[in-house]
Amino acid sequence: MHCPFCSAEDTKVIDSRLVTGGDQVRRRRECLTCGDRFTTFEVAELVMPRIIKRDGSREPFNEDKLRAGLQRALEKRPVSVEAIEAAVNQVKHGLRTQGDREVSARLLGEQVMEVLRGLDAVAYVRFASVYRDFQDVSEFQDEIARLSNPSGTDAPAERG
Repeated sequence: MHCPFCSAEDTKVIDSRLVTGGDQVRRRRECLTCGDRFTTFEVAELVMPRIIKRDGSREPFNEDKLRAGLQRALEKRPVSVEAIEAAVNQVKHGLRTQGDREVSARLLGEQVMEVLRGLDAVAYVRFASVYRDFQDVSEFQDEIARLSNPSGTDAPAERG
């Protein structure tokens, strides 16, 4: 590992810890040349499925795009960075456990909404309004009614 401060190649690991439920290893390192310390994160590189978009085109799964979408929905909400990272990991894990080489953007969006529903109701409605392309206030009201009444009774039918 190169030192980010002086670019020396010799660094030593001072401390290693598991983070995010054991999916990452956090390592504190010290440069043997300049003595500065820095942190690295190690994760297993797993092949993620390709995403089939609504128009039929395919693109590689983009973790940064997922994180940005979650952050946009969670903007100005009382949710920690750690909780957002856990949500990203939860969605990625859900995609990997599907076992498919390709998944629809619709499935990905539904997984994101499910994670947001458990994380923050306001962020969930924000994301749902964009994802499901709400056209008027009544669609917001319907979604909030579904959120408030998870059993499904007396709630309007879900849009397709």
